[in-house]
Amino acid sequence: MFDAARVKNDIVEWIRDFFEKNGRGCNAVVGISGGKDSSITAALCVLALGRERVIGVLMPNGVQADIDCARLLVDHLKIKSYTVNVKAAIDGLVSAIPHELELSEQSKINLPPRIRMSTLYAVSQSLNGRVANTCNLSEDYVGYATRYGDGAGDFSPLANLTVTELRQLGRELGLPTELVDKVPIDGLCGKTDEDNLGFTYAVLDRYIRTGEIEDAGIKARIDRLHEMNMFKLKPMPFFRYDG
Repeated sequence: MFDAARVKNDIVEWIRDFFEKNGRGCNAVVGISGGKDSSITAALCVLALGRERVIGVLMPNGVQADIDCARLLVDHLKIKSYTVNVKAAIDGLVSAIPHELELSEQSKINLPPRIRMSTLYAVSQSLNGRVANTCNLSEDYVGYATRYGDGAGDFSPLANLTVTELRQLGRELGLPTELVDKVPIDGLCGKTDEDNLGFTYAVLDRYIRTGEIEDAGIKARIDRLHEMNMFKLKPMPFFRYDG
């Protein structure tokens, strides 16, 4: 049985310990999307460090339909925030690519999260910060994160928690229901996470935690995605010179 209160306290202590060892007095810099992951991460950082040491960064790409959710979170936690519209940076990089090199659709989809992560590090290095990674176990398990985009960061408090568990944690933190129970969308191609994946988080989370799943086809798809994307979760391979 998932004990949200205990896990909340454990993560808060873990964050404090991380900053004590890796950035005493530094600020936590969190990209605020308006979804549950960034909301929960920011709330945990506030409990661990105090709201004066948590900085939210809102990064719309032009017009963001759910930007009000991001503002709701910032107002709820009463944290300092900055809004950086990344559209000009994305468009500028795309226009700088030689015309004879046609960017693939996947490249175009993954470019915004990589620009956003560059933005977070620019803010972090300017404000004595450490960048929070907001990925969760469910997404990571099937590779639903952009390498060196939203998959990057300096510390990752949610990496071993499923979406189902995070919803319980969000309620334990007292976050607004519209943030905790919001339908997950990737903000990149206009579809929900579950539309893109082809299965629900409830099915995925149960399979991760218990190994149980009824649909053999979905099991095969999850297994294939997990195997294909394992490289994202491993350190970069390097040549070891022992001379």
